[in-house]
Amino acid sequence: MSEADEDEVFQGDSEGEEQNEDIQEEETSEKDQIEACPLTQDMIVQGLSLLCRTGNGLAHAFVKLDLKERHLTDVVLLSSFVHLRFLDISSNYLTDLSPLAALTQLLWLKGDSNRLQRFKGQPLDQLTYLQWLSLAVNRLCDIEGLGGPSLETLNLIGNGIQKVFGIEYHRLTNLVTLELRGNSLETTDGIYLPNLRRLYLAQNKIKRLEGLEKLERLTILHLRDNQLETLDGISPSMKSLQYLNVRGNLVPSQQALQSLMAVAHTLRALVLAENPLSETEDYRLVVLAQLPFLERLDKESVSSEERSEAQERFREFQDSPEQEDH
Repeated sequence: MSEADEDEVFQGDSEGEEQNEDIQEEETSEKDQIEACPLTQDMIVQGLSLLCRTGNGLAHAFVKLDLKERHLTDVVLLSSFVHLRFLDISSNYLTDLSPLAALTQLLWLKGDSNRLQRFKGQPLDQLTYLQWLSLAVNRLCDIEGLGGPSLETLNLIGNGIQKVFGIEYHRLTNLVTLELRGNSLETTDGIYLPNLRRLYLAQNKIKRLEGLEKLERLTILHLRDNQLETLDGISPSMKSLQYLNVRGNLVPSQQALQSLMAVAHTLRALVLAENPLSETEDYRLVVLAQLPFLERLDKESVSSEERSEAQERFREFQDSPEQEDH
């Protein structure tokens, strides 16, 4: 099981859609200040590695290229290196990835800490073999136009994304891991990705859980440090959910646990620490009484003694006069 709830998350540079004009003005000003630094042949020679056979098996070519922290403002020269499979262009000043359109053999692309503002107009959906893509800490405000027929992992940590509307499922049919931590989302609505297994949404501004009923194969849902006061939206159709982290939200009382009954038979790990609920009396016993199949609560394994005590508490509740009246 991933320990992603302990990961540090970078904060987005952008505040979202309402500041697009400010960002564009700032971008223009910064371009004036940054000296143009195009990719050169010498840089490429220094960064190439991993000699492999080419597609026809009759020749060899270097397929890995490291260009991180080169102060690059354009990578036009890359269009000639059609055999590349692994490319790191992180920590530069890039705003345009169109030269990558010719790199149809790419499997892995890291473009963190650049200045991309949008997916629309970028050639990523033309990279038909691309399986892993990271564009963390850019200036993306939405994900409209994103596509990738073979894409399995997408990392968009620390951008300024406010909404996820515009995802086209037929262009992301193989996506299983989506990282959206440290953005500005207020809702989960719009994530229509039925094959998704892992969804990381920590450190956003999420107040509502919506549209999750479409995520039937989701096993991990990470919502740490948001603004949730209820867990309504957890759906019975989420029949694969095993791990749920809502640490550091605003969940007030055990009534919120009723929403988790929908996934009680599959849920094995639950993190509720740093919510008002976790400060209530007999908190662990109350949770375990309602979710008897949990194996771990707030990083602590559930002991057999604790489980037995919780089951006894549940029986007492069921037999109480108040319950019989209902």
